Amino acid sequence: MVEVEDYNSNKIIKEIIKKSLFTERQVEIILNRKNLLESKFNISKGAYFRQVSQSRNKLVSFYYSVILLRGLGILLQDDIDVISRLSEQVSVIQDSDVFPEREEQIMSVMDKAIRQIGNV
Repeated sequence: MVEVEDYNSNKIIKEIIKKSLFTERQVEIILNRKNLLESKFNISKGAYFRQVSQSRNKLVSFYYSVILLRGLGILLQDDIDVISRLSEQVSVIQDSDVFPEREEQIMSVMDKAIRQIGNV
């Protein structure tokens, strides 16, 4: 389980979230709902469940998008392999201390790989 302090202090994770379809709060809610993060939310119950619903809908839409892109041959197996390797590296990075200058290099390499995959 991810500790709240580890999750909140990881600059690479925060940069990836900024470039994703999800907000930090949505990622936190998804992690919490999947029992991967124990977090307290300082919002009303109604606002929390509204964000849970938004997060769930966005995640389902993301999965449908992957299925669509894969089915149409836009997202190729090689692309999925690159994404898998990058996500494995994020898991390793999440559990380690990375020097600030390395963070920029890591994000640069990741950005280059993602942009190459996304080149239409």
